[in-house]
Amino acid sequence: APPGLSPVTFSAKAMDVIRNRKTKPSWYFDIQLVLNYWTGDHMYHHTVPGNLLLALHESLVSIEEEGLANRFERHQSVSDRLIFGLSEMGIVPFAQDGYRLPTLNSVVIPDGVDDMAVRKSLLMEYGLEIGGGLGPLKGKIWRIGTMGESASHRNVELLLASLKTILNR
Repeated sequence: APPGLSPVTFSAKAMDVIRNRKTKPSWYFDIQLVLNYWTGDHMYHHTVPGNLLLALHESLVSIEEEGLANRFERHQSVSDRLIFGLSEMGIVPFAQDGYRLPTLNSVVIPDGVDDMAVRKSLLMEYGLEIGGGLGPLKGKIWRIGTMGESASHRNVELLLASLKTILNR
């Protein structure tokens, strides 16, 4: 689903803290406003992001159709193929074994490779976008997503072939 929603639940103890707090929270996360809407005077507090709710629904339908275990297995398989293919090019994972996510792969940019030039070529020539490192990892790693409907072996093979072409120039 697109970003923008954060489903959340609160325990009875947390709700007691919210109801009895002495300071006013930010308007953007004022649970008391939401609580007043649903249990009190129905006072307006925000505009519901209807498009995001529909997108979440469709994502959940897609997950149910595929089966959760199958989806987990597909993400792991696609990630494994990506990491194997990158290792054949001398590109190694940043995260240690046991700490890697199958949906977001961080890999070390090889010495002498221009991060921005490679990412720009991938985007402009092949329509593929990978993320760069953030903060102290800027210019040192790439972040490559293998999640959702686009997590497929076909897409990984396209990325690997495109990256290989660019790096061999």
